Amino acid sequence: MMLTITTTMPTATDLGYLLHKHPGRVQSFDVSVGTAHVFYPEATDQRTTAALLLEVDPVALVRDRKGPSGEGFALGQYVNDRPYAASSMLGVAMKDVFRTALAGTCTARPELAATAIPLEVRVPALPAQGDAVVRMLFEPLGWSVSTESVPLDPTVPAWGDSRYLDVTLTGELRLADALNHLYVLLPVLDGSKHYWVSTDEVDKLVRAGEGWLGTHPEKAFIARRYLAHQRELTRSALARLAEVDDAVPEALDNALEPGAIEVEATAPEMPDRPIPLHELRRGAVLAALRASGARTVADLGCGEGVLVRDLLADRQFESVVATDVSARALQYLARKLRLDRMPEHQRARLQVFQSSVTYRDDRLAGLDAAVLMEVIEHIDPPRLPAVERAVLGHAAPGTVVVTTPNVEHNVRFETLPEGTRRHRDHRFEWTRAEFQAWATAAAALYGYTVRFLPVGTDDPEVGPPTQMAIFDKVVTA
Repeated sequence: MMLTITTTMPTATDLGYLLHKHPGRVQSFDVSVGTAHVFYPEATDQRTTAALLLEVDPVALVRDRKGPSGEGFALGQYVNDRPYAASSMLGVAMKDVFRTALAGTCTARPELAATAIPLEVRVPALPAQGDAVVRMLFEPLGWSVSTESVPLDPTVPAWGDSRYLDVTLTGELRLADALNHLYVLLPVLDGSKHYWVSTDEVDKLVRAGEGWLGTHPEKAFIARRYLAHQRELTRSALARLAEVDDAVPEALDNALEPGAIEVEATAPEMPDRPIPLHELRRGAVLAALRASGARTVADLGCGEGVLVRDLLADRQFESVVATDVSARALQYLARKLRLDRMPEHQRARLQVFQSSVTYRDDRLAGLDAAVLMEVIEHIDPPRLPAVERAVLGHAAPGTVVVTTPNVEHNVRFETLPEGTRRHRDHRFEWTRAEFQAWATAAAALYGYTVRFLPVGTDDPEVGPPTQMAIFDKVVTA
């Protein structure tokens, strides 16, 4: 497995000082998971790239009882992706080889170690459950994310894509911050660690997350996966992060959702479950809102406020509006977000009021963005033109994000009887063609452009489980 770090800062070869590895030499290091090699494919004053290549012996890992569990098939302990896919092993190698750089110290160039520099990080084989999750984790930290799916076999296109992404991150950050982001988030994306998870992992997470994890909108998700869904460890980590961060207290209660895996701190790590669709959906919506540059956002049909919580946790969003036609849902929201105990500066950013998406509401005018996340399918089709008039026509935010189920994907849900909708209150569920036809017509009528993105695995036959449309208001001169 490999990652590369590239910079184009003035005198780019100074990257060697920050990493404490000379650009003119190939160096090899014995680490706990194999052999790590550091070398520089290019090293000029204009552009320098450092590469970390980790050679893993899967047989040795099994022999030392550090390897994959082998669940699924008998040879799983020996035939697996551990030597190739970025994982906690790469994080361990980074910590061993770049220890001083991770700490942010550089005796030869102390001012450079404290300076944000242009960086490009590439991870050619990153296990991830979709582009949206990678963006959800890295974009709030200042990274621009570019991904490309890795095919199962380039010579057999019909086999489709694998679960791996070729990921490139670009941004201007301190090198120490960049390395710590990778150290924490690589195993989070992989969803599996090669060693037992104990109380020591809380210290590692808090230490590596200093200065960024406490304010990350997905810190609960990160802590939960980094700590193998261990309830007490996750709660401890979030409590320690909250000591130095004034985030919404509710994050502690929502850190562990029903069904999370609970194991003793001394037990081997359990295989990670797939990321639930609702988390993928929320991450995709947040990524779209961040990319739009929105500062004022409304969650229309907010329900119990799960997305509202995430919006408040992201300091990009200076004002958050939460509306729902159900007064009872707003009562649940108030309890879940603990509005009566929310810090004053947080409460000042939030407006909560009852409103219907089928009626014009002057309080919603002038916002940068609005979200209809899994809302339109609960509305009778004859009422959809009223939604279009109220949201796209009257409120007219700069960006509108709409998600809805893709009915074509329903055949992939084994527990869903044929012909049955996903929820008893759904008035309809659209195919991709139906959703795109509706959104395209609405966008043209009210002066928007619209683009479509999949949420979840984009099945080559039936498409993704959730479909998303992003409407952008056309600016006229």
